[in-house]
Amino acid sequence: MVTRQGGRTSFEVTGEPLKVQLETFLDEHRAALYGCLDGLTEEQARRRLVPSDTTLLGLVKHVTYAERVWFGEAVTGRPRQEMGLPPRAADAFILTGADTIASVRRAHEEACAASRRATAGLDLDDVLRGHWLGPLPLRWVYLHVDPAQHCGHADILREQILSDRSTAADGPR
Repeated sequence: MVTRQGGRTSFEVTGEPLKVQLETFLDEHRAALYGCLDGLTEEQARRRLVPSDTTLLGLVKHVTYAERVWFGEAVTGRPRQEMGLPPRAADAFILTGADTIASVRRAHEEACAASRRATAGLDLDDVLRGHWLGPLPLRWVYLHVDPAQHCGHADILREQILSDRSTAADGPR
């Protein structure tokens, strides 16, 4: 499971510096996305339930891409191509035959750990120069990259998958 920095929840860090609070929220959302795959089969994780390429497995893969772009590229200045990332965010949803729950989770966990290492010595007002948008403060990156928006998508997709499983087991309703 994605390790939460300090192991505390967002409710336990209300008196901490803002950077600690933002990192705690990020870690809670990272862990929620990692956990959306718990107990699912490979077929369920790959199931397309919406017209787009969005699947639960693809969603975690996409969030991993975002971690690498915003923390690998913007913070460290490494180009996407050097990191083996597709040029477009939409392409990060596309699954290959090599993508499994275990491999996507491992990549997500590694990306989150690399993000934490990259920002460990930075302050929220430190300006990052590695992203094509130009100079951005770390504060902006933390607020922009927050995977919370995808947690809602994951909740809905998981609910649909689990509903399908219970419907199949119980018969038509």
